[in-house]
Order: sequence, then C-alpha cells, then structure tokens
Amino acid sequence: MKRLNFLFLLLLLPMLASAQLVNGQPWPDADGQHINAHGGCILKHGDTYYWYGEQRPDRGSTMDVGISVYSSKDLANWHREGVALSASSEAGSDIERGCIMERPKVLFCPKTQRFVMLFHLELKGRGYEAARVAFAESDSPTGPFRFLRSQRLHAGRWPFNMTEEEVAAAKQTHPEEWKEWWTPAWRREVEKGMYLWRDMEGGQMSRDMTVFVDDDGRAYHITSSQENLTLLVSELTDDYLDYTGRYVMVAPGGQNEAPCIFKKDGVYWLICSGCTGWAPNEARMFRSISIWGPWQQLPTPFVGTATGYRDMPASKTFGAQGTYILHAPDGRLLFMADIWNPRHLAQSLHLWLPIQFNEKGTPVIPWTDMPF
Repeated sequence: MKRLNFLFLLLLLPMLASAQLVNGQPWPDADGQHINAHGGCILKHGDTYYWYGEQRPDRGSTMDVGISVYSSKDLANWHREGVALSASSEAGSDIERGCIMERPKVLFCPKTQRFVMLFHLELKGRGYEAARVAFAESDSPTGPFRFLRSQRLHAGRWPFNMTEEEVAAAKQTHPEEWKEWWTPAWRREVEKGMYLWRDMEGGQMSRDMTVFVDDDGRAYHITSSQENLTLLVSELTDDYLDYTGRYVMVAPGGQNEAPCIFKKDGVYWLICSGCTGWAPNEARMFRSISIWGPWQQLPTPFVGTATGYRDMPASKTFGAQGTYILHAPDGRLLFMADIWNPRHLAQSLHLWLPIQFNEKGTPVIPWTDMPF
C-alpha cells in the first residue's frame, strides 16, 4: 500500500506543479518568490526553457538591476538564474542605472551559435524621448549578455514597398504644423508618412517590440514607432545583430503597441494593444499571408470575462497587455501577458492563455484560470 501511495504521489507531482500557476495570482519560483520577469519572452534551448523579462523595482519604473532570466524543464517549475543583462554602473552608459529597459526578446542565432537580445531602451533622465532598440549577445542562455549598442531604426531609408509617388507625398507633410491631433486631416497626413518623414534623418523610433523567426530562418523585429502611431516590421541580418534595410509600415496612425506575433498554417497573426499607459484596453488583431502585408485588421480575439480575477472583460483584455506568443510542447500556442501593477511593478501578475481557433481558423482567446 505504501508503494502504491508513493507511485500515486509521483504521478500527482506534475499536476501540483502546474497548479502553482494560476492566472490572476502570484506565480512563485522555486524559492517561493513571485517571478519578476515582465514584458519578456520564453526561449527553448535544448531541453530547457528560459524566461527573460524586465526585473522591475517595487517602486518606480526605471531600471536599477536589469533583465532577469529563469529556467524550467516543464514551464511550470521555474528556477531563478539571476540577471541576464545588468544595468551599468558606468555614468553615461546607454544602459546606466536609472534608464528604462523594456520588452526584452532573445533569439538563438544558428549562424553565430550565440544568443541575441533585443529590447526597448530609454536613456536615463530622458523619459521616453530616446525611443531606441538595443542589442546584446551572450555565449550562454543565462548570460551574462554583453551590451553592444542602442540605436534608432533605418536612418535615411524608406520602406522598401513605398512607391516614388508615396515618398514624394510623405515629403510634402509638415508635422511641426499640426498642433491638434486626432482630426481626420491629421490622420490622413500620418497615413502618408508624416512622422516617418520627420524622423528620416535621425532614424525611426522603437518602443514596445517583439521578434519573430520565420520558417525559413529569417528573423524580424516588430516595433511600435512614430510616437506609437505606426508599427514597423524590419528584417534582421543573418547574425540578428543589425537590419538588412528591408522594412514596412503596418497600420499607420492606428496607435498599436505591445505586438505579439505567430504563424499558423501559412497565416501570420499579430495581436497588439492600444496605447493607454498602464491601464488595460481592448486588444487588436491583424492577419496577413505575408510578413510584409498587407495586414487586415480584425476584432479582438478575446472573448468572455475573467471570472475569478476582478471580472475583467474581454474588452479590457482581462486587465492585461500582451508580451509574447509561447509555443508549448503539446503544440498549443499560449498568449503571454502582464497584468500591470503600476504602483508596485515587481508585483505585476502574469497571464498565459491558450489560443483557440474557431471554425473559420480565426484565433479566439477565452479566459482560463489555469494556463495548462
């Protein structure tokens, strides 16, 4: 009888581990501490999953520690590995303590056999003015990552799919003349490329972002640009450390951020949020048969109410904002998101929801208490 009880316990342990992850509740790591990895991603390398994210302070929004990393064999039990990329103590460094480091995404590059991190960077003391993308790399998935540089995007380059007539029209816009936003006339100028033209010399802004590797191994950086009004999809070089120069604009003037992308049955799906600061809003979804578009906007994929968690409705994305699409070992796709707590960012909660598909093959994301 004791042997049977022991075998039953062994079978029950994976279920108990999974039960630790309850949406809308704190998620403890192996030390019993809430997992402090926000706005991040999960990379599988070998038989191990690595979870990278912002190590947020309990108070304030600037970065004093850096990007944290956790490891797991089963996506349920997470061990803190430490800081993958540390904020710098060097005065004047792009990543000096007190900067803002957000949305870290990590790829393993087959060509170089190195791990490459991209993230949104704001320089110390400048609020959200810098709007840069930063690059770092490491020989190990747990780091330490070496900071390489930060930059704006595509200085002097136009989207490769813009015609000469469209470029000429963009050059006729005058962003300095528009004191009143959100009028129909202003929106038309944005769609022409008004802010693209404004930032042409110094480079395009990059804020909330993600990365994506396609079936052919090509990698892409998707970011919120032009004052968070327009998304850019940019092709990365083979070493994932720079841009090829090929990029396009998506939904100009649509005010989308927090992009999450996945591909299923030859169709690309992009899920974003609106721009309402830390407050939740209704997610947006886009569909395309090419990474370069055209992208068709569809209604939010979220349905129902977050029962058990403040009864947050789908119209508020259950109180969360997306960060990444995780490919689970059973073949399911999980929408990863943060339920932000702006007063105590380190205590922000995690939300993982399985993506379902209706009879038309369109993504649908209902609330579930348990991610697995």
